[in-house]
Amino acid sequence: MVRKKRHHTGRIAWLRAAVLGANDGILSTSSLILGVAAAHASPGNIFVAGAAGLVAGAVSMAAGEYVSVHSLADAETAELELEHIHLKEDDRGEHKELTAIYIARGLDSALAKQVAEQLMAHDALGAHARDELGFSHTLRARPIQAALVSAGSFAAGAAVPVVVTALAPAGHLILFVSGISLVLLALLGGFAAGAAGAGVLLGSRRVLFWGALAMSLTAGVGALFGTAM
Repeated sequence: MVRKKRHHTGRIAWLRAAVLGANDGILSTSSLILGVAAAHASPGNIFVAGAAGLVAGAVSMAAGEYVSVHSLADAETAELELEHIHLKEDDRGEHKELTAIYIARGLDSALAKQVAEQLMAHDALGAHARDELGFSHTLRARPIQAALVSAGSFAAGAAVPVVVTALAPAGHLILFVSGISLVLLALLGGFAAGAAGAGVLLGSRRVLFWGALAMSLTAGVGALFGTAM
């Protein structure tokens, strides 16, 4: 019985969008809230700023991911169309090109030629897309999926500091928002690192450092301008 191996490669596309969205949602929204709170705004205005940041950020993430990933998908499509033309115009040359790729990977010339012939007989474009261009079904660009995952994860992450703002005592709002947001960022960084097969502690510390820095700088700006006004 052949044991089916579990790899992390298939998770990379959606995991990247989900983690980036949730991390951005927590960090940008909590930083915005802390900046407004440090400027001595009223609790109502702080909540409105956080809610507006949630909506604006989710839409921005969706649009940004869609445009970015769609551009990648367009580039992949153009490359495949060009490769299709090459196969029609110079089939022999494409055989030699694929054979050379397999030789470079360690096969002897006779076996490399046989493998190239069999793969091209089965799916010539697929063989060149995979072994010459580096495209794969697992890692192909999915713009709609990326947009939806980014927007949803951003909104989920941003909802945390917004809800904390609504529930926390006015005098301790900054402490509650920053503390809970930093804990969640650390947990998220550790989860993302573990899901990708990397070090959990390192992932947590990395996200925690940049999160604390962003919140501190934003709160500092809010306090500076709040005092000056």
